[in-house]
Amino acid sequence: MEKQKKISRYKRLLQQIEDLLKKCDDETARMATISAVLHHKMEYFFWCGFYRIVDGELVVGPYQGPVACLVLAKNKGVCWAGVNEKKTIVVPDVHKFPGHIACDSRSKSEIVVPYKGSDSKVNGVFDVDSSELSSFDETDAEYLEKIIALL
Repeated sequence: MEKQKKISRYKRLLQQIEDLLKKCDDETARMATISAVLHHKMEYFFWCGFYRIVDGELVVGPYQGPVACLVLAKNKGVCWAGVNEKKTIVVPDVHKFPGHIACDSRSKSEIVVPYKGSDSKVNGVFDVDSSELSSFDETDAEYLEKIIALL
């Protein structure tokens, strides 16, 4: 997607999601809404959703797309890298990422955005996969961070 088109779309989605989230404080409902809006409005989002830290494990939360891994192997893959490094991770080619966890073989690129609780502790990640290489860039990172901060 051309950069300006992507920015314009993200700006509209940010406002739409912000308006929707004002209607409910429940975290699970908010996660489900974010996942649904982004999955249906961003055509290169093959899979998107949340992995939550539960008893020291990354457990799947609300998501849109094909069946996901229920629990991710500890300290492996892009999602755990996002948790451990406490920052957004953009991976142009998941097959070149050490320890990548392939929940679906069609996934080729990925972006992971950590989310924090009110105590500033990382509680999990928002994970997006694309079936195309190099789908994600700094624009995705910037706007997904803004959207996930709405949680």
